[in-house]
Amino acid sequence: MRTKICGITSYEDAMVAVDAGAHALGFVFYEKSPRYISVEDAQAIIKKLPPFVEKVALFVNEDANSINDMCKRSGATLAQLHFEVDDTLLEGLEVPYIRVIRAKKKEDILQFSDQYRLVDAYCEAYGGAGKRINIEWFDGVDCSKIILAGGLDATNVVSVKSYGFFGVDVSSGVEKSYGKKDAFKVQEFIKNALS
Repeated sequence: MRTKICGITSYEDAMVAVDAGAHALGFVFYEKSPRYISVEDAQAIIKKLPPFVEKVALFVNEDANSINDMCKRSGATLAQLHFEVDDTLLEGLEVPYIRVIRAKKKEDILQFSDQYRLVDAYCEAYGGAGKRINIEWFDGVDCSKIILAGGLDATNVVSVKSYGFFGVDVSSGVEKSYGKKDAFKVQEFIKNALS
């Protein structure tokens, strides 16, 4: 199961996650988020990262040109789309992307089942609210293309491993404060997800 540590705002936190075995790091380019990072600050971190780490840029309500520009300038390798997108926007993207499903009911998790997608619990705010999705919704569902997010931490990530998710995504569950990671929590989360 792959692991993504989201809401990275410092090089130190990025390297704690990488050294612990994280497959991906998330950078939030949404100004209303308490984990917001500027394109310039993200670029300063990304250019110092070792190879083979996915650099994921999180977007809310941006157009294709802005997404392409911010990914290119920052060095992000994947766009995470935390909003309803149409085919026109997707056709305009020059970078790989992943959709986010903010699930309100069980049927929502079945959307785009032929694609890799991130499934999070619905909340009014976008991302990092720590709200846990109803795990029973995934009973009997092919989860091999789903990255699970929402309310995960080192203590409960073990309980989702049997579902066969492609990956797990955590932000608030490994923080000491908004945008500041707790090294021990990051290490324990990744260890428990991978073991």
